Amino acid sequence: MRTRLRGAIRLATALCAVAAVAAFGAGPALADGNGAQTQTITIKNGTIDFGQSPNPCSGTMGDLAALSVNGVLHETVNKAGDVWDTGTLTGMLQFTPNDPSQPTYTGHGVSWFGDSLNNRNAVNHFTFSLNLTGSDGSTVTFHEAGHVNSNANGIPVVVFDKQSASCG
Repeated sequence: MRTRLRGAIRLATALCAVAAVAAFGAGPALADGNGAQTQTITIKNGTIDFGQSPNPCSGTMGDLAALSVNGVLHETVNKAGDVWDTGTLTGMLQFTPNDPSQPTYTGHGVSWFGDSLNNRNAVNHFTFSLNLTGSDGSTVTFHEAGHVNSNANGIPVVVFDKQSASCG
């Protein structure tokens, strides 16, 4: 069950990263006069609908959405085409179950990602944390940290994905 929630979270983070990269390419500004280009995007009161996801504690399906999302995304590209990007997103999360007899959960979530890419390797890492309280007083706490280091052929050589969850 946590795998599906984790997939939704990763998808949302990836979509944010792709949107940021696309937006960064639209009009970067020169940095330091050395040909490096950098761009920063600020997000205020955004919404991300993750769609149908399971409650990681009960397995009940419902809609997971991030509301009032604020964040900062930053990217730098040098003359050689090496890229560094990072982003932090924070906001209110809401899980609304399909079954109205199940509790609705609201709370706070924070996500961070960072990437470094060049012609020899790529490093991608992220963290995600959420703390939710159900309408019945129950709680869900979830944390995930992941890392992928790939070689020049795009083959992952170091990978980890650590998760912890508690339900109360």
